[in-house]
Amino acid sequence: MKGLFKSKPRTPVEVVRQTRDLLIYANRSSDTRESKREEKMSELSKLIRELKSILYGNSEAEPQAEACCQLTQEFFKENTLRLLITCLPKLNLETRKDATQVVANLQRQQVHSRLIASDYLEANIDLMDVLISGYDNTDMALHYGAMLRECIRHQTVARYVLESAHMKKFFDYIQLPNFDIAADAAATFKELLTRHKSTVAEFLSKNYDWFFAEYNSKLLESTNYITRRQAVKLLGDILLDRSNSVVMTRYVSSRDNLRILMNLLRESSKSIQIEAFHVFKLFAANQNKPPDIVSILVANKSKLLRLFADFKTEKEDEQFEADKAQVVREIAALEPRDRP
Repeated sequence: MKGLFKSKPRTPVEVVRQTRDLLIYANRSSDTRESKREEKMSELSKLIRELKSILYGNSEAEPQAEACCQLTQEFFKENTLRLLITCLPKLNLETRKDATQVVANLQRQQVHSRLIASDYLEANIDLMDVLISGYDNTDMALHYGAMLRECIRHQTVARYVLESAHMKKFFDYIQLPNFDIAADAAATFKELLTRHKSTVAEFLSKNYDWFFAEYNSKLLESTNYITRRQAVKLLGDILLDRSNSVVMTRYVSSRDNLRILMNLLRESSKSIQIEAFHVFKLFAANQNKPPDIVSILVANKSKLLRLFADFKTEKEDEQFEADKAQVVREIAALEPRDRP
């Protein structure tokens, strides 16, 4: 008989409320009856999958705007996000993946033209501390890392992370021996330093000294090839961004920075050489080169010109060739300056 009377489908609000109740149970539970706990955790997994299905749609239906709106409103009304984040280690792997996708989607859901996730996170910014410290936990790192990248789509959240003590930890996370976690941390680091232009420019200006000291020593001079390659590419992206022009001018006025870039130009890896060139060209193009920069370039003039004579990209690249020709002209024209 049971099959004849299908239960009425749960509304999005009900799904969120039931999820919240079970998350509270999972958080507090000291239930000694294993079977009871398993049953509840299994139900929680189903509910989280249902949340995902409402937000993303499924093989049978596209997501419905009204359902997504109701779900989002209910989700951020109370502490469901906090509960979900803190309970994540207690969920099984598939449910963690579903939960990560739910959190990611909710960052983009608008209710009455507002990203209410942003308002919630602003009021609960300490959740970022939990997500970032996930990089210290092998099981949680990729889930929390993915959530973190979605959360820093919100400028206030990105600013908090940039200005926090956590920022220094990324230099170590990027070099973790676990390749997947290191790559995830590098992706988050890149997002933090490229997404919100004005916030990044302000951060780099305020924190120039320690940030680039760490960047140079831990990333550009890392013994790890992948770390060096990613770091020099990201450095180019940062310095070539117009919003960072003040920082760029300062960076290319330093002889230590020039020395590091010239070493990267001599790497056996073509991709590192090319990325290093994109930063080096900024030193060459600087029309107000400090005397010590000029003297280093003059002292290495013949070596640099020889290097650039054979310097090619794998595919023909007109812009690269034009940049290279300009750099060669700049260096060829340099003359030793008489020191006062």
